[in-house]
Amino acid sequence: MTNIKRLLGVNIRHYRTNLGISQAQLAEKASMATNYLGLIENGRKFPSADMVERIATALEVDATDLFTIVPVQQDWKKTILEKIEHLINEELDARYR
Repeated sequence: MTNIKRLLGVNIRHYRTNLGISQAQLAEKASMATNYLGLIENGRKFPSADMVERIATALEVDATDLFTIVPVQQDWKKTILEKIEHLINEELDARYR
């Protein structure tokens, strides 16, 4: 079962970092407190529907995009591929020193 608070938080962080903005910048754009946004991104708080809409608007995405698993999976796949590439490079370096 998916933890909806965690999924929402991870997706908000994903879209925020893709825009290259800080939590403080997003919080300002969404007219909310920075520390509250941090709690949402960490999956510790769940915002109201109005707040979800304000966050989505500030991120320039549809509110439903904040609840999809796809961005999380994309980041996960990218991270795994980067780790595999790093391990291969380490192995090659060790073999040919």
